[in-house]
Amino acid sequence: MGTVVLSVDAELGWGFHDFAEPPRDRLTSARRGWRTLLDLCDEYRVPATWAVVGHLFLDECAGHHADHPAPPGWFDHERGDDRMPPSLRFGDGLIDRIEAADADHEIGLHTFSHVELGADGTTARLADAELSAAVEAAREWGLDRRPRSFVFPRNNVGNLQALADHGITCYRGQAPTARADGYGAVGRLLRAAVGTTAPPLVEPRQDSLGLVDLPASLFLFSVEGPARSLAEAVVGDPVAILARRGIDEAAATDGVFHMWLHPNNLVTPRDVARMEAIFEHLARVRARSDLRVRTMGQVAAEARGAGETAREAVATDGSKPE
Repeated sequence: MGTVVLSVDAELGWGFHDFAEPPRDRLTSARRGWRTLLDLCDEYRVPATWAVVGHLFLDECAGHHADHPAPPGWFDHERGDDRMPPSLRFGDGLIDRIEAADADHEIGLHTFSHVELGADGTTARLADAELSAAVEAAREWGLDRRPRSFVFPRNNVGNLQALADHGITCYRGQAPTARADGYGAVGRLLRAAVGTTAPPLVEPRQDSLGLVDLPASLFLFSVEGPARSLAEAVVGDPVAILARRGIDEAAATDGVFHMWLHPNNLVTPRDVARMEAIFEHLARVRARSDLRVRTMGQVAAEARGAGETAREAVATDGSKPE
């Protein structure tokens, strides 16, 4: 029985607050894209894991965060002449919409202020502060259960101990490394779309900390700009093609196809059309097969349960379980 997972990096302005020149089109569409994606998930009955930047749970703040061990200037874009507007600093009803959606979404975390936990300068103290602040903000907002799933900002994996210390049980790991063939990531995707290759299915794996690594299979906005336009003119939307193949492959096997995006990727009508095409295909395949759509937390719980069963079997008779 195959599984499809959709994870969402829900960050509004926090994904770009450390950029000298943030992409204005994506910032402008950030809130609209969030609402649009929720509507599409409801229409096609797709539960997703929304990894939310913890600051978005807040209603207000002074913008200083004096007790936070962030490097100097990290919160400068919360104040001053070039500060982010409140609509990009706070959720202001968007997280409520996740909770109220018809689809049974999961709310996870994406740090408190989009610190890259795997960056060289990120200390254990800073990682702990990011997780602590995010968990506390979610609790004060009123989330009725502790967040269990986590997405690393910019997929920079590191400081796993902080996740375990704060009750996280799974995270989105990096996509399986493609072979080095000189074409680059976008080139490989385009070649795959023109050919018959499907994105990789992934397997959840539990580490020594008890965390389940659920790697990504496909970023749904990995081919953009001129490369996308060129491919669309020849074969159609290359990412939609790859997503459909991944869904088909999952349905035909017991593997997991894990796709992801940011709400602010939905900038233009053709971006929305891509998601509609992917969801429509998912709905058709699900209707004729036993394909499941699960959240990260659900997949991780199954993986942890299987691990416990395996360990119990070894403890009982000493044999290696099949």
